[in-house]
Amino acid sequence: MSPANSFRKTQKIKFQHVDYAGIVFYPRYLEMLNELVEDWFADALGLSFGDMHQTAGIPTVDLKVQFRRAARLEETLSKYLWVMEMGNSSVLCGFRFENAEAKVCLEGEVRLVYVTISDDRKTIQSQSFPAELRKEMEGFLMEK
Repeated sequence: MSPANSFRKTQKIKFQHVDYAGIVFYPRYLEMLNELVEDWFADALGLSFGDMHQTAGIPTVDLKVQFRRAARLEETLSKYLWVMEMGNSSVLCGFRFENAEAKVCLEGEVRLVYVTISDDRKTIQSQSFPAELRKEMEGFLMEK
């Protein structure tokens, strides 16, 4: 069961996601995870990647993934994301993808770091989360 305060999106498995056996090809899960993070920022945190990436970014610096169950063409997955730990410039998020029967297909943790990017795009440096963004992210913090 995913935390009650998690961000949720659905994902229909399309032909582009599957391999010859008709199951999700594992790198596609990582693309789906990235879409989930991008949607979380836009839909829940009020900061689109298009706006943010003019001067800042949120790269993945650590990723732990457990593949639990195959997902097949035309299934719909529920994707969940929540905050496990907030740092000064990084956030550790948990994630889980479940099928229609609430069986876990994929789960893990992803650490994201808030960075600023110089005008010439040559310098990328971690920065503290802006106060408003931090406040919004804390709304998804998993209760211990």
